[in-house]
Parts: sequence; structure tokens; C-alpha cells
Amino acid sequence: MGWFSKSTDGFFLSTTTPEGIALKQYLGVVNGEAIIGANIFRDLFSSVRDVVGGRAGGYERALSGARDAALEGLMEAARELGADGVIGIDFDYEVLGETNGMMMVAVSGTAVKLG
Repeated sequence: MGWFSKSTDGFFLSTTTPEGIALKQYLGVVNGEAIIGANIFRDLFSSVRDVVGGRAGGYERALSGARDAALEGLMEAARELGADGVIGIDFDYEVLGETNGMMMVAVSGTAVKLG
């Protein structure tokens, strides 16, 4: 199994094409995206953390929420195709905006029907 393999409500997700899982049909590429805006207070506390060290918990929570939202979008797109799983999942992160004040999480993979 890949570093990210799980079953959510009977829906299979994996970063690899797992061994031992029977694939019935490939349905096509699906994706999901989420964009989060940087909050001035998170930015302020993050700057302090940069100076004194430590983790930027506000950013970590926001990024985790964006990743979850992108995965939900991916699963919704796959279900619309009749899939019961997505394999070969890839996560991408990008900083956006004129002042780099937003972050995009994009996730893509191949929707499949399991055998």
C-alpha cells in the first residue's frame, strides 16, 4: 500500500496502485482543489514563530482543512463517474495571489471501479 491508503465510507483512496486489490475498470482522471487565504493574525504569529522557533499551528490546521476539502472534491468527482475508489493520488501545493496570501491544495488521481 502507498503512504496514503485508506477506506472512507467504503470508498478506497491510495497514492499507489495497490497490490492485491482487483481493479474492474479505469474511469478517468478526477481532481479536487481548495484555496485558503492567509489570515493576518496567523501571519503575525507565524512571523513570531519564525524568529523564536516552533510550529505554526494555525497554518497547519488551515492546511489540513484545505487538504480534506480537496479530497472531498476528488471523491465527489469520482462518485459522479460511478467509481468506488481513486488510485494514484497526487497532492500539489501552490502559493497564489499578488502578495502570496493564498495557498491552493490540488489533488488528482484515477477513478476506478473495484472488482
